[in-house]
Amino acid sequence: MVIGIIGGGASGMAAALSAAEKEDAQVVLLERQARVGRKLLATGNGRCNLTNLHAAVGGYHGNAPEFARYAIEMFPPEKTLDWFRSLGLLTVAEDSGRVYPYSDQANSVADVLRFALEKPNIQVKLGFEVEKVKKTQSGFLVQSRGEGVECNRLIIACGGLAGTKLGGSMSGYKLLRSLGHGCTKLRPTLVQLKSGWRGAAALKGVRANCRAAVVHDGKVTAESEGQLQFTEYGLSGPVIFEISRDVCQGGGDWLCRLDFLPEMEEDTLVSELEKRRNTVLPVSELLTGILHNRLGRVLTQSAGLTLNAPASSLSDGELVQAARGVKCLEVSLTEPMGMDSAQVTAGGILTSQFDEKTMESRIVPGLYACGEVLDIDGDCGGYNLQWAWSSGRLAGLCAGGKL
Repeated sequence: MVIGIIGGGASGMAAALSAAEKEDAQVVLLERQARVGRKLLATGNGRCNLTNLHAAVGGYHGNAPEFARYAIEMFPPEKTLDWFRSLGLLTVAEDSGRVYPYSDQANSVADVLRFALEKPNIQVKLGFEVEKVKKTQSGFLVQSRGEGVECNRLIIACGGLAGTKLGGSMSGYKLLRSLGHGCTKLRPTLVQLKSGWRGAAALKGVRANCRAAVVHDGKVTAESEGQLQFTEYGLSGPVIFEISRDVCQGGGDWLCRLDFLPEMEEDTLVSELEKRRNTVLPVSELLTGILHNRLGRVLTQSAGLTLNAPASSLSDGELVQAARGVKCLEVSLTEPMGMDSAQVTAGGILTSQFDEKTMESRIVPGLYACGEVLDIDGDCGGYNLQWAWSSGRLAGLCAGGKL
């Protein structure tokens, strides 16, 4: 039996290795780029956050997130790490549950997968850009420019549209739609947010821990805690990625409410600032020792205080204003950055048209799909790669006849 796999990313490589566990299976992995696993090299800031120990169905999204349950529970993080250990990868887990290669290099993950693909029953064809898939009597014909590959079963693992500079494309969606599958609206997620607040550009490069909440027409729609990074266009960092999924989807007013001291009550902060009023400090140094110096000055100025005035001149009301600026800075949001900047695609091929226990199409027998091309996306912190490994393993084992 010949099993074709389109896409040499995380889910495609997992599918190929899993399908090849069946000794009489011949696997052909088709990748349009010059190497497999290119996107992996950019994940986790080059460290590759390959899973999260807390990954469970509650951390996944889509029109029907329950679709992810079977794959995630069949191949949970613990089994995924055992699998990687069998490939020769050592890992380390952080307190947050995020897991990285012990080497702290994404190359290590890509390399153990690449070396594992060097099996007698796996053929990797690089630079193979699929133009069309035809259903045949014996299975499928996958066509590229002047070349065709025939297979009995086919797994679409092309990934999503996010990260277009690293190979994200519409190819998987187009192929599956040509075979009769539907697709939801696609949009960027785990992405930076643009803001109209002028203070963001002044704070370019500054990082701060905070609680961030997305507010739409006065209602909090998403909230998280973590590290924020200011950019010339707005807001970035893990805490922003976590809350970015539905920002600016629909009209109305969108803003991000930031609390830079989530562990401290506003009254307690006011009391601390009262002590500083009784010093020779200028207002510009009112938050020194509490926040990043640049952030402190911008927040103080945004609260309407005069930076070169002495702190001793501040009224009780002005101290409350300064504290409120730290605890409840409201930053207008205009739109998320585009697919070029996004880590993941929200939306995708309708999961209702696939069997969650096999990843096989309910429309086209012998056709499978896995990974980001489907309408499943996960939280920030290793959830999306876990979905790639779990769904890829399930699709590969089922297509190969091992399950």
